[in-house]
Amino acid sequence: MKTEQQGKAEKMFQDIGKGIDGLIEDLHKAKERAKVEYADEINELKRSGDKLNEEINNFRNNNKDKFDDVEQSLQKAAHELKNAFETMFKKKKED
Repeated sequence: MKTEQQGKAEKMFQDIGKGIDGLIEDLHKAKERAKVEYADEINELKRSGDKLNEEINNFRNNNKDKFDDVEQSLQKAAHELKNAFETMFKKKKED
């Protein structure tokens, strides 16, 4: 009787082992499918990024004067903002 129960337990563990092996195999297959799916999406994102970068460069080249003006205005505004913060913190330290 005892060996019969041991045999059933061994069979159960073998079945569980086979099930685990099957799951591992399925995971490997899913991983490979995911690599292919994600590779396509990543490549599409790269192409979109390249296209966007090209469009930005074209826009920048076609509107260089405007970009130069905007850049100068932003630099001036950043400098004024920096001065305002320095003045504000300087006054607080003196108080």
